[in-house]
Amino acid sequence: MSTRDVAIAVCILALAAGAARAETPHLGRPISQADLAGWDINILPDGQNLPPGSGTAADGAKIFAEKCALCHGENGRGGHAARVIGGPPKASLDGGKTIANYWPYATTLFDVIRRAMPFTQPRSLTDDEVYALVAYILAGNKLIGESDEINATTLPKVRMPNRDNFVVQFPDRM
Repeated sequence: MSTRDVAIAVCILALAAGAARAETPHLGRPISQADLAGWDINILPDGQNLPPGSGTAADGAKIFAEKCALCHGENGRGGHAARVIGGPPKASLDGGKTIANYWPYATTLFDVIRRAMPFTQPRSLTDDEVYALVAYILAGNKLIGESDEINATTLPKVRMPNRDNFVVQFPDRM
């Protein structure tokens, strides 16, 4: 080994040792359970973790017109975003997947709306508003009656038409 190669090797080792001793940039902080609590809002298919509250389709219609119709169209029939009411009777590979013909659990609807809607202000809806929107969408899809109240007890009991036909993409993650 030449003197030049030895010098390069010594420099590399010195730099590596110095980098190992360098302090971290001290960005962020460790997350606590209290920090996570505000984001631990998942709703399970059986309704576990549903919050208190309730809503009806009539209440949901008003909220939908004010906060949802801009994207999902008048009466939920489609706009810039997907339609949430109506649609083809069977799910298809060409984009015909709708709430009524594809989703296996009604509780998923609550979870998605609560987490992500409205698109411009996610998590801005109250639990009662979310229940009312779920009632409106389920009633519009003829899955519940127009006067039915949706709450933590009634929502998991809604039987979605595709529940028994849904194929889980990754069953080992269930």
